[in-house]
Amino acid sequence: MARGPDEERFRPRPGKPRAGLAGGHRFTSQVLKATQKAAGGVRPRFARPSKRGAEAGRGRAVARLLAGAGGARDRRVVVKVRLVVLARAAPGSTAAHLRYIQRDGVTPEGEPGHAYGRTTDQADAEEFEARGRGDRHQFRFIVSPEDAVDLGDLRAFTRDLMGRMEADLGTRLDWVAVDHFDTDNSHSHVVLRGVDDRGRDLVIARDYIAHGMRRRASLLATELLGPQTEQELRDRLTREIQAERWTTLDRRLQDLARAAVVTFGPDADPALAGRASTLERLGLAERADGAGWRLREDLEPTLRAMGERGDIVRTLQRAFAGESRAMEILHAGGAPATTIGRIVRKGLTDELNDRGFLVVDGLDGKGRYVTLPPGATLADYPQGAIVNVRSVAAGPRPADRAIAAVSEGDLYRPDRHLLLARADAGPKEDPEGFVAAHVRRLEALRRAGVVERLDDGRWKLPADFLARAAAYDAGRFGGVQVEVSADGSPSRQARLLGATWLDRTLIEDVRPAPTAFGAEVRDALNGRRAFLAEQGLATPRGAGWKLAPDLLVTLRGRELEAVGARLAAETGLAHRPTIDGDVIRGTYRRQFNLVSGRFAMIDDGMGFSLVPWRPVLENRLGQAVSGQIRGGGVQWTFGRSRGIGV
Repeated sequence: MARGPDEERFRPRPGKPRAGLAGGHRFTSQVLKATQKAAGGVRPRFARPSKRGAEAGRGRAVARLLAGAGGARDRRVVVKVRLVVLARAAPGSTAAHLRYIQRDGVTPEGEPGHAYGRTTDQADAEEFEARGRGDRHQFRFIVSPEDAVDLGDLRAFTRDLMGRMEADLGTRLDWVAVDHFDTDNSHSHVVLRGVDDRGRDLVIARDYIAHGMRRRASLLATELLGPQTEQELRDRLTREIQAERWTTLDRRLQDLARAAVVTFGPDADPALAGRASTLERLGLAERADGAGWRLREDLEPTLRAMGERGDIVRTLQRAFAGESRAMEILHAGGAPATTIGRIVRKGLTDELNDRGFLVVDGLDGKGRYVTLPPGATLADYPQGAIVNVRSVAAGPRPADRAIAAVSEGDLYRPDRHLLLARADAGPKEDPEGFVAAHVRRLEALRRAGVVERLDDGRWKLPADFLARAAAYDAGRFGGVQVEVSADGSPSRQARLLGATWLDRTLIEDVRPAPTAFGAEVRDALNGRRAFLAEQGLATPRGAGWKLAPDLLVTLRGRELEAVGARLAAETGLAHRPTIDGDVIRGTYRRQFNLVSGRFAMIDDGMGFSLVPWRPVLENRLGQAVSGQIRGGGVQWTFGRSRGIGV
C-alpha cells in the first residue's frame, strides 16, 4: 500500500530518560534496593557485558538474567565444565571417558554405573559415542549439589537441569549421564554432544558456561529443597572458617587486602576475622600493626595444595582401610625415587580432564599415591598389577646430553657417534647397542616433532634441543614413570615356565617387608626357589640359594621353545630360535603376551622366529620388517635410513 506524504515525514524522536523520580533516587537504584531486600540483604551481582568473542553463542542473555537471580540462602551446586575439541583429543577419548564413568563401584551398592538419558534409564553409551564421531566438539561436565543426599533422586535432578538448559539454549540437547556415589559428594557426569537439534555446531556463550549453568542448578536445588535455614548457613560458615583448603572466605579476604594486609572495620563480617585466625594457625597469615592481618603471597596455591593433599590422604585411608602403615605421595618435582608394589586402587584425580592416579601397596610396607602422566589410560594399569614407579628429576636425560655433545652444529651422525663409542668402549661394552639406544631416543623425539630424520641417516636438531627434549618428557611422564612389571599375582607366578617378575626380584636380591604385600611376595619367592630347584636352576647354599648363571635367558629360552613348538604344529612352519647377532627378516604376523614378556612372530615364508616386541611395531602388522638381535632385544630398521635402525 502506498504511503502518504505525511507518513513519509513522520520520524519518532524519543526524549532522554528522566534523570530521577520522587525522592531524588533513580529508578534503577530503587529496583536494586528492592532486589537486595528480597535477597536477604545481599546485593545482587549483575554480569557485565562480555567482550567481543564471548558474545557469540546460545544462552548469553539468560546468563545475564541468572546472574542477578536468587539470594544468599540459595542451595549451592558445583558445576565443572570442559570443552573437548574432538579433533585434538586422543583417539577413542569419548569411548574411554564413557567407560570410565560407568566403571565398577560408583553406585551405592558398589556396582557399575549405568548411563541414562532424557527418557531412558538404560542409555546405550556405545550408540551415543557412534552418533558423535563426526562432531566438532563435545561438552563434559560434572554437577555436584552440596545437598545431594537431601535431593534423593540425583537422576531426576539432572534430567530437570538438562531440560531447563534446553529452554535456556533454545535447542534440544543430545546427552547421556552417569551418577556417582563413590566419593564424599555424590555427583553426576554428563556428556553433551556439540550439536543442536538441526545438526549444526552447538556454541554456548562463555558466560552461560562460566556462571549460567551453576546458577540454573542452584535455583533448581533451592526450588526443590527450599532456601537454606539459619542453622544450615551457620554450619556451612563454620566449616568454611575451619577448612584447610581454599574457600570463598579466602577470596573475600584477598579482595579486601591492600598490599597483602587486611584491616577489619567495626562493621566487618565476624566470619572473616574467624577465617583470618584459622589462616594464622595454618601459618598463612600473621597479625600486622593495629587490627590488620598480613596474608602470605602464596595463600591461594598453598590452600589449594592443602585441599588436594587432604583428598589424597582420604583416598589412601580408604584404600588401606583398617591397616596401619606409613604413606607417601609420589609427585613431579620431588626427589627422584623408586618404588615397587601392587596396584590396590585406581581412579581419576581430575575426573573432568581424565587425569588418573594409582594407590600402590609397596614391597617396603608403605602405601603410595601416584599421579599418572597426562594422557595415561587407566586401562593400561590393571587392578592388582605389579608396577615399578620412578619419580624423575626435571631436566634433560643423559642420552640427550650425549647426543648434543657429539653433534656437529645442529646435525647428529650415528656413524660418528659409533666411532667415538668404539674408541672409549671397554672389553665387555657394546658400542653398537649404546648408539642404537640413542637413535631410538631420537626416533621417539621425531614422532613428537622435536627432531627431524634426514634421508642419509643423519638427524637435524633444533637450537633448543635439550630444553625441548626435557619439555617432551615433562608433558609425557608428568615427572613420574610407571612401568607394569607383571599383571599376575606373585603366588601364581611361583610355578610358571618363563622369566617372571619373581626371578628378577631374586636376582636383584630384593628384601620385601614382612607385612602386607611384602609378606605375600616373601611366600611366593620361597615357592619360586623350590620350582627353580626342580628345574635344576637353583640350589640351596647355606642360609641362601645359588641361582643358575643367565637364569632369565634360560627361562625365557625354555618358554619360547615350548611356544615355538606349539606354533610350528599349528602353522606347519619351522621354529627358528635366535641368538645374539642374528639378522631377522620377514613379515610381522602376530603378537604374544608370554610370561617372559611381549613377543612378535616374524615369518619369512619358510619358518618363523619369536623376538621381543617393541612399540615401533605397533602399526606394522602384516608388513615386511628387518632387524638384528642385540643384547636380548632387536634393533629394527625401517624405510630408507642408512644409519643405525630403531
